Amino acid sequence: MALGWVDVLTDGDVVILSADRDPRLITIRRGGTLTDDDHRLLALWAATCAEHVLPLFESVQPTDPRPREAIQRIRAWAGGEVRMSDARAAGGHAMAAARPLRGAARHAAFAAGQAGVVAHVAAHDLGAAAYAIKAVRAAAPTQDAGTAGRRECAWQRAQLPDAVRELVLDDQRRRNEICWSVFEP
Repeated sequence: MALGWVDVLTDGDVVILSADRDPRLITIRRGGTLTDDDHRLLALWAATCAEHVLPLFESVQPTDPRPREAIQRIRAWAGGEVRMSDARAAGGHAMAAARPLRGAARHAAFAAGQAGVVAHVAAHDLGAAAYAIKAVRAAAPTQDAGTAGRRECAWQRAQLPDAVRELVLDDQRRRNEICWSVFEP
């Protein structure tokens, strides 16, 4: 079964969700099998991935707080401190910060935005990770981009909580093609 794009942003960037949503990434209350605890773990992992590359954005836009705020809000959501809609809105603002940019800074802001919207749709966790890998690749010299991306992917996998590790690794295999093949070994 081929996976398709759910949405394409106006400037060609892609929201990396497959047309066929995996019930393991849909919360139980919405008809899937994902527990609230695992949803929070996915959100925290996505925040960690995005935060790891945040300096690539902040070095270009040091006065724009939106990506950092998205990461802070998703962490606060995971801790029960803010509503889902607050984290989702912060994620949207981070993606707005990305749109006028290019290269590593743009991808880093998109990583933060994707992390922020994990509160709404858990499957965006992979978007945060994929954009973070794209950011690292874009920041590296051309000849080192592949190696830099593989190192970032390995680092991200080392951060995975045990409870969601197999779910994320399987999802990476499943959606690798629509995630610019950034999760290849």
